Amino acid sequence: MPGVIRALGVLLLLLTAGCAAEPASTVAAPQTALLPPPSTSTTPIQCVPYARQVSGIDLRGDAWTWWGQAENRYGRGRKPRLGAVLGHVSVVTRLVNAREILVTHANWASSSDDRGKVTKDVRVIDISPGNNWSALRVWNDDIDDFGLVYPAIGFIYPGAGAA
Repeated sequence: MPGVIRALGVLLLLLTAGCAAEPASTVAAPQTALLPPPSTSTTPIQCVPYARQVSGIDLRGDAWTWWGQAENRYGRGRKPRLGAVLGHVSVVTRLVNAREILVTHANWASSSDDRGKVTKDVRVIDISPGNNWSALRVWNDDIDDFGLVYPAIGFIYPGAGAA
């Protein structure tokens, strides 16, 4: 069991690339989250403070630690919900269908020119064999295609309590 837990931690760590530390059921119709508008500041922002700001999930530290920190504080699960936090800490902004969502995140970019910026409504598709959101591909504008396959543990839901 410790090996499985370590492997899951390593998989989640892979999702945090580029995210620095701080000092599904079918959806009948697309649903969109009403997130607060991102700051108009031109100051670069990391993924963690951005996700905390817009989701209301009050966790701190590196993104890879959020799943463990959320236990017994926030609901966690394998189904996307509006406003939920996923992966390197992006926030679900739209449920497109059972295998596609849109997310908004900060500091997820291939080019250094785009690092630290907020990117809105980015396509994420579930490619896991069991449709459980454990294997994802994220749209990459730089290559005009979906990027690498990223493993994921699940979603952290805003609001206190269990899922």
